[in-house]
Parts: sequence; structure tokens; C-alpha cells
Amino acid sequence: MASRNYDMIAIDLDGTLLGPDGRVSRENTIAIERARAEGLRVMIATGRGLVESEKILRSIDQRDPVAVAGGALTSDPVTQETIDRQPMQTEIVRHAIDEIHRSGHAALVLKDAASSGYDYLVLEGDHGAQVDPVSRFWFEMTGVTVRYAARLEHDEHPELTIRVGMAAVPEEAGPIGDRLRSAFGADATFHKFTTQAGKLLSPDAPPEVEILEVFDSRVTKWAAVLRQASRFGVDPARIAAVGDEVNDLSMIAGAALGIAMGNAVPEIKAASDVVTEPHDNDGVARAIERILSGVW
Repeated sequence: MASRNYDMIAIDLDGTLLGPDGRVSRENTIAIERARAEGLRVMIATGRGLVESEKILRSIDQRDPVAVAGGALTSDPVTQETIDRQPMQTEIVRHAIDEIHRSGHAALVLKDAASSGYDYLVLEGDHGAQVDPVSRFWFEMTGVTVRYAARLEHDEHPELTIRVGMAAVPEEAGPIGDRLRSAFGADATFHKFTTQAGKLLSPDAPPEVEILEVFDSRVTKWAAVLRQASRFGVDPARIAAVGDEVNDLSMIAGAALGIAMGNAVPEIKAASDVVTEPHDNDGVARAIERILSGVW
């Protein structure tokens, strides 16, 4: 058997391990099973919350801890207990929610559900802003537990907030993100994604919707991966990571081997060491094969 150059691989979900159908292919599942059998630690690192990832994690029999919510939480997928939590500062939470409310949108406040008992607190503001259709669809599809309130003062668990977000058409989400970055700079972590999920709801839905997310400044996927690697006794120089979107940048740039998916955004490809096949062609399986064989 060829000598393996890495002892751990961190893998993103959407656009990476998951195909366009939102499922893990047989080829990717087999590759993960083989990686574990040959001693390679497999860590999932996703922007999804734990409940939003649950079916996927079961499908690959994930038992090692997973980094969820962009690295804001590290959770045990078997017991659902929280291993690490990086909560947001109250000042940043308040400012983000106020900015979202001023734009006429509801603020989506993600919680550490293992401690709070629910996943999202939707703050609708004094005028009852409605949850956007894409988020409502996502809530229904993933089965998350949601509570509703008007203002932050009604939040029973402010210490358990790990992300504040919203979804809107780009011309609305973009300026909000710009104002928040200007206000907090390096004191917070910001992510912005473009999704076409509206097409699943209605042919009249906007062609693109932007998801805006705000976290504590300590939150990155790579930071979560490093904390877990330390617990495993894995040298950071022997970690590989694979992803496709902007929230994967920290681990693609930080890992000893940063692997971009063939469908990755340009920033990820520019930061990567190698590029594997796209997610519609089992790119994760191909990457694992090259690692196990010693090619990478």
C-alpha cells in the first residue's frame, strides 16, 4: 500500500460532498468508508446547523465530531452534544438585527440547540417582517425547530446565539452586508452566498437570492478543524481539506493540502493547491482516492 501523506481530511457538504440532488453519492460514501478503514480521520465542516445536516451525517455513518454553522459549533453527531461553541458578542448581535430590521426583513438568529432546545429564533421586528420564502422553504425541508419574537429583548438565551442572518435579493442584501462590515470590520466574520433555491418554490421567484451571515470574529471552519485535530493528536501539516464556497476559504488556505472542487468559486480555486472533479462527478471520492494512493 502506498504511503499516505495525510491523516485527516475536512470535507464541506453543499457543493462538495453533496451532489446537485442534495445527496451523497454511492461513490463518495464508499470512498469515505475506505478512508476511515485506512486510518484517515474524516471531519465534516459545513455551514449548515446540526439538525440541518442530520440525515446526511447518518447516511455516511459519521461518528467523529463535526463542525457546523461555519465552525461556530463543533458537535457530536451521535449524542448531538456540543463540544465547542463560539457565541457572538451581544453588541454585534444587536447591531446586525437592527440593520436587518431597518431593511424590512426578519432576522434569523441561530442558536446552540443542544442547550436552548430550538434551532432558530426569528425576530420579526415591531412591524412583523415575514420570513423570506427561501428560508421558510429551508425550515420546512430540514425540520428545524423555530421560535418567533419581535425584538432581541425577547430572546431568552442571548448567550447561545452563534449566527445572525437573513436572505433577500442581492440589491437588498448587498448594502446591508456592506454597512455591517463597515461597522464591525475584523470584530465579526461575514459570509455571503448566492443561491437559486427560489426556483424550487415558484417559476416567478427571483433568479438569485443572497444569504447574509454574521458570526463572532473567531469563527472559521479552519479554526474548528484545528481544535478537533488537536484532540485527535493530528499534526496540522497532515490535514487536507476540500470545499467549494467562500466559507471554505479558511480551511482551503490553512490546510496542508487545500482541495478545490471543480465547481468551486474562483476564490477557492485561487487559494487551493489542487482541484478535483466537480460535485456532479464525485469529486470528493476522486480526491480521497488520490490521497490514499499517495498521489496527493
